[in-house]
Amino acid sequence: MNENSHSFHEKELRDGQAPNRHSIHDRVRYYQAGEVVTVHSPVSTALGPLPSMVLPRFLIFDNKVESVSAGSSPPCDKDSSALLAFRGISISELKNHSVLQALTAEANAWEPRVVSTEVLQAQEEWEAVESIHPETGSRASMDQPGQLISFSEALQHFQTVDLSSFKKRIQPTIRRTGLAALRHYLFGPPKLHQGLREERDLVLTIAQCGLDSQDPMHGRVLQTIYKKLTGSKFDCALHGDHWEDLGFQGTNPATDLRGAGFLALLHLLYLVMDSKTLLMAREILRLSRHHIQQFPFCLMSVNITRIAIQALREECLSRECNRQQKVIPVVNSFYAATFLRLAHVWRTQHKTISDSGFVLKDLEMSAKKSPRRLLKTLETYLAGVSKGQASLLGTQKCSGPQAPHSKDLTFTGVCDLPSHLSEGTWLI
Repeated sequence: MNENSHSFHEKELRDGQAPNRHSIHDRVRYYQAGEVVTVHSPVSTALGPLPSMVLPRFLIFDNKVESVSAGSSPPCDKDSSALLAFRGISISELKNHSVLQALTAEANAWEPRVVSTEVLQAQEEWEAVESIHPETGSRASMDQPGQLISFSEALQHFQTVDLSSFKKRIQPTIRRTGLAALRHYLFGPPKLHQGLREERDLVLTIAQCGLDSQDPMHGRVLQTIYKKLTGSKFDCALHGDHWEDLGFQGTNPATDLRGAGFLALLHLLYLVMDSKTLLMAREILRLSRHHIQQFPFCLMSVNITRIAIQALREECLSRECNRQQKVIPVVNSFYAATFLRLAHVWRTQHKTISDSGFVLKDLEMSAKKSPRRLLKTLETYLAGVSKGQASLLGTQKCSGPQAPHSKDLTFTGVCDLPSHLSEGTWLI
């Protein structure tokens, strides 16, 4: 390529120091494969080091063309330690480096004659990206993206940490006296097998744990729920309006976990981390944004978790747990089946937010009465999903315009009904 065919003004090197060829610097141009590639700060960060197998390159330093072989650093006339100084610096700290600040001083600003629109677009997209550390809520570098967490990994965390202080608070079963105790003994469900009671207690203990924003695992659970429901590839802040968009009542999800604790988030995690139940979750989320039948998705999920907890404490799930010799999978499936049933009732009976408390109360009673039937419905639905034949929303598909999130929605949960309507409903 003819060097004179391109006209540009380069910045002068200061203090006799040459920049690293992989550093963030606008004045470096690579000539390769017969074309000029201009390296801009945000773009070079995204691309990273160029591969060593590229064609021979040339670097322009102070209007001089210098050959650079593949995989090698550009020549430097003075103090090669300047090159090494850049290699240990993280991307987020480059802008604070004294050498780069000097090179990019406004007095020596360099303006390229022609800038590709693709480069400009990439730069704008890069500058708009914010990556958040789950445990601190601060900006993170892109070389440390938040990792998704599976339900089993999150559960294992609770199985290994000390939860003794929370376990003291649980009441594993409902206390009955008089005729209620006699009726339950004669006609009620069987007691949970002795070997399963520790697993039951773990479920109830997790429901006593709150959301701790300082715990990295808790942050990863929130990030996973957000990414899976929205399809976003980027982390989000642990507090913010985006949680209201998913159906929490405020900007901090921790304030909406009353009566269900961290178990409510584990249930959402369970829902989104399986491909079949994720489809169900996204369909329910779409239904919750219907312009007429809207409801707060995550808050509704918390109420479903409360129903599952109550059913476990009242031993309504003991028969199924004894049959499967497991507790946690049964509780998870019961939660998902109950949520599926609520969505079906909500859509087909044209319920609105004003009906929420009564719908949840009726749902709790029917779910406790026939948990096995409810679980069968879930199995049928998931089997249809596997074959591509099941759609929770049917032909409706929520085709109407989505309702904007409103902070004025009045949602009544199972714990907010008047006492004469919510008999038998307990908060943990």
